[in-house]
Amino acid sequence: MIAPSINGVLSNPRFQSFHSKISPSSSEIRNLTYVTCHSDSNKSTSQASLFLCPASTNRTNGVLRSPFCWDRRNLIGQASYSVGTTTLDGVHLETPSHVGEEKVGVLLLNLGGPETLNDVQPFLFNLFADPDIIRLPRLFQFLQQPLAKLISVLRAPKSKEGYAAIGGGSPLRKITDDQALALKKALESKGLSSNVYVGMRYWYPFTEEAVEQIKRDGVTRLVVLPLYPQFSISTTGSSIRVLQQMFREDEYLSSLPVSVINSWYQREGYIKSMADLIEKELMRFSGPEEAMIFFSAHGVPVSYVEDAGDPYRDQMEDCIFLIMQELKARGINNEHTLAYQSRVGPVQWLKPYTDEVLVELGQKGVKSLLAVPVSFVSEHIETLEEIDMEYKELALESGIKNWARVPALGLTPSFITDLADAVIEALPSATALYAPTSTSEDLDQDPITYFIKIFLGSILAFFLFLSPKLIMSFKNHGF
Repeated sequence: MIAPSINGVLSNPRFQSFHSKISPSSSEIRNLTYVTCHSDSNKSTSQASLFLCPASTNRTNGVLRSPFCWDRRNLIGQASYSVGTTTLDGVHLETPSHVGEEKVGVLLLNLGGPETLNDVQPFLFNLFADPDIIRLPRLFQFLQQPLAKLISVLRAPKSKEGYAAIGGGSPLRKITDDQALALKKALESKGLSSNVYVGMRYWYPFTEEAVEQIKRDGVTRLVVLPLYPQFSISTTGSSIRVLQQMFREDEYLSSLPVSVINSWYQREGYIKSMADLIEKELMRFSGPEEAMIFFSAHGVPVSYVEDAGDPYRDQMEDCIFLIMQELKARGINNEHTLAYQSRVGPVQWLKPYTDEVLVELGQKGVKSLLAVPVSFVSEHIETLEEIDMEYKELALESGIKNWARVPALGLTPSFITDLADAVIEALPSATALYAPTSTSEDLDQDPITYFIKIFLGSILAFFLFLSPKLIMSFKNHGF
């Protein structure tokens, strides 16, 4: 099958400078296809998109390894999957002639988390072995796994303490499974029968497992929904990189119409759901109007934004603006601020840092603070331990007297309903795509060469990376 031609152009001036910032080679970019569709309703905009590019993904001893290329270009690809038409909940859909056999699948993507304390170290290894988490120069990419092993061993003891404090493991899988079931029911209530799958990036059930189940079930149209409101290379981008290899090499997947909902922080349903939770929690303060609204988002290294063109910071700031705009429309005019948490290692991450801002707010005399975990839609270690325990203790020590936290969206009905709407709106852009195989930049599979690289990499990592400062950085920060 031959890839469909691209007949789109750059649609947003903010994206025009992005191509020069990204790291993949020009040959990779030429082979990348990015499909997007927009739907406006009551002045809210949703966007669905798909971008696939040549790269390689494989698993070795339970370890996920795959390079990834991506682009923010707003290109529209030709759909090759339509004969008849139908209308679902007010949305015009293109459907195949065999409408009776149509089987819609929805794939929810999430980070994953260790379910037991014994899972912590291998989970951390998978996390840090991801080249979108620790981005090494091309010359040193063979150090990725030795460095991941080193960091995971250093981080495991402190991380185990954190997971032990919240019950011995991450609740993320159960919550995501519950969200999948709730989404399936919401879609059924809107007239769409579907199978909803869960694919985790760094722990079970892995994304590859979910895709294999999608194949077994004979899904004929797929919507991929990352459970990250804002796009980042390290979250949605990393998960899509895993998917692209499977689509590139599999005959069934290469002809499957797919649409990826790239980001959805700007959706009216999401914004209103967040505003509802914030408004409710503010009412718990004796003086609601005096409470500072403190948005805490997961951070990313500054280099992702400035060198690789990651849109995460811009989207996060837009998200906060929209939420505060909604609150002001309700007569809520509290002061607010945004900070970033969960930094790892000695590199510079997006600022301001959550821990530093909490101290500053205490010094400035802020007495009431409402923490809002804005980049998380499920409770997990960053909310239950890092915010609820570490940051709360720091805030109280810094002079803040009244502390509260907005819960993650979880199974909030208005949130689940909006996700269902997003899925339905994404269906028309589902397009069968095929990305040509890349051979020159695949991972080296020669076992002898691979062993030599790992052996030399381990030695080099020991001498180059094991400075006391680095060790303390990885021990004291992050997941």
